[in-house]
Amino acid sequence: MKKARVGVGIIGLGVVAGQVARVLLEKGETLSQEIGCPLTVRRIKVLETDLRRPLTHDIDHKLFTTRDEEFFNDPEIDIVVEAIGGENPAFAYLKRALEGGRHVVTSNKEVIAKHGMVLRALAAEHVVGLRYEGSVGGGIPLITRFQYDLVANRINGIYAIINGTTNYILTQMAHEGIDFGTALKNAQALGYAEANPANDIEGIDAVYKLAILATLAFQTPISPEDIYREGISRLSNRDFQYAHELGFAIKLLAIAKNNNDQVEVRVHPVLIPEDLLLAKVDGVYNAIVVQGDLAGDVLFYGEGAGAKPTASAVVADVIAAARDVVRGNGITSVPVFTTLPAKNIKPMSLIETRYYLRVLVVDDAGVLAQIARVLGDHRISISSVIQKTTDNVAKTAEIVIMTHPARGDSIQTALDEFARLNVVKEVSNFIRVEEISSNQEATNSSS
Repeated sequence: MKKARVGVGIIGLGVVAGQVARVLLEKGETLSQEIGCPLTVRRIKVLETDLRRPLTHDIDHKLFTTRDEEFFNDPEIDIVVEAIGGENPAFAYLKRALEGGRHVVTSNKEVIAKHGMVLRALAAEHVVGLRYEGSVGGGIPLITRFQYDLVANRINGIYAIINGTTNYILTQMAHEGIDFGTALKNAQALGYAEANPANDIEGIDAVYKLAILATLAFQTPISPEDIYREGISRLSNRDFQYAHELGFAIKLLAIAKNNNDQVEVRVHPVLIPEDLLLAKVDGVYNAIVVQGDLAGDVLFYGEGAGAKPTASAVVADVIAAARDVVRGNGITSVPVFTTLPAKNIKPMSLIETRYYLRVLVVDDAGVLAQIARVLGDHRISISSVIQKTTDNVAKTAEIVIMTHPARGDSIQTALDEFARLNVVKEVSNFIRVEEISSNQEATNSSS
């Protein structure tokens, strides 16, 4: 029997949830035509404090409830939209919805990154959909691309700028010549960064997103704990100045590579050549390059965050779920997630990249010879050395070294030895240089 109407329940009334509620209520008639039957918001589960938000003045108060039981016991709710963020109680709510035979839509990257396998299994068991397009890239279509359009490909690599806050900060440092602290304050003033920006600037947000993408791409469980992480707070405006002189841009990249029985998964600042497309992605925009054996290099680009782009992805998922509800007969159009044999995570100590080193040294003869000896002892070949700022009063100089590819453990051992040299005052910074295949330029694009 054809479903007479489809009911939606929303958990939360924050920035994203509020925008989703507004779209579903204001565009209800148009969306209903897309689905083929009326689409209605049945309940909005909120906290007591949410009821003081200005948005509530525009919504029928009969829709609001602060009680879990009233929300989950409503038999007319077919689709549950979770948009409260964080791991708990969101994970418990999502489990309860799936176990109750409801289709689920979420933009919660943390829960999907940490508990996606459990939730996918529950969805399959109860023959309902688990959709999470809004969890990565905001309004950029990514998740369904891996589930459908790229499924025939062996994904060899992902290179992604997937945090708009950090990309804005790095863009400011590169273009305005300002320091990290000032760029962060600017981002906070514009609402791009939270009052506590740790999740963004320490790379945690990017780790959650990469865990989701790598799991889908490589069809093997990748947890946030598997991913190496460095943030951007130790970057200096001098690093951007020197990188530009050397022909590089600095970006926080989320990187995943598929190497037969091993995968690399890491989030950290990198130097990439300025002529690459990723190097030109500025401000709060995101860009993701996916390398497939059939499709080649595919670039996805757009606004990765914000209420409207994320709500766009969430509402699209709601429409897809509603169409499944209308079809009935225990059918869901979400593809079954097939896992391949588990792969080992390649440790950072064994990963080879080029390196940028910025070192403060005594301005004296023989210093470079001592540094070169340490690098040579660990089979690290020098590509170039440039002496930069000299302090005649302190009698120090700053040198910038670019290496040829070297293993992570070799570099770390060499840096430890630098610290014990009398001629080295400080290892000011070291940044990996990422080699991205040049066929990135021949992209198929989606925005």
